[in-house]
Amino acid sequence: MARINFQVDEIDQKILAFLVKNARMPFLEIARECGVSGAAIHQRVKKMENAGVITGSRLLVKPEALGLNVCVFICVSLAEANAYTKVIDALRKIPEVVECHFVTGQHSLLLKLYCFDQDHLMKILIDTIQNIPGIGKTETLVSLDQAIERQVWVKDYNYNSKSSAAASSKKKK
Repeated sequence: MARINFQVDEIDQKILAFLVKNARMPFLEIARECGVSGAAIHQRVKKMENAGVITGSRLLVKPEALGLNVCVFICVSLAEANAYTKVIDALRKIPEVVECHFVTGQHSLLLKLYCFDQDHLMKILIDTIQNIPGIGKTETLVSLDQAIERQVWVKDYNYNSKSSAAASSKKKK
């Protein structure tokens, strides 16, 4: 995971909090809420985009609306450590895989997939994922319910760097 070298100040936090709640919120409305000009909001958002703090905005579609009723997590163990790049390249070609994390612990990768039903899952698992050279074994976890779904929190989040921690301790004095 890349480190971002950008200091998010209080106004940036407010901007991010508004955009996380509604990415389509007009900059002029955010400007009014923050007490700055619309141009200032535009400049700050552009700086955060350029720094990689904001990685884009997107339309979110509920998988169930497309008939994708089965959400699964698949833990993948690699057969050889040097297979990582080739396995990731093969996984990128599987549209059902919506997330892939390189993790610590017993397994190497944690995948998140959406499938239409159990038959679709079995086909993807047996005919596709388990046939990728470099994959040693898999463990499948079926999600029964997604109890929490949200974007990263922004408001009142003051721990971005050592300087933030120092600033926070100064405020307490």
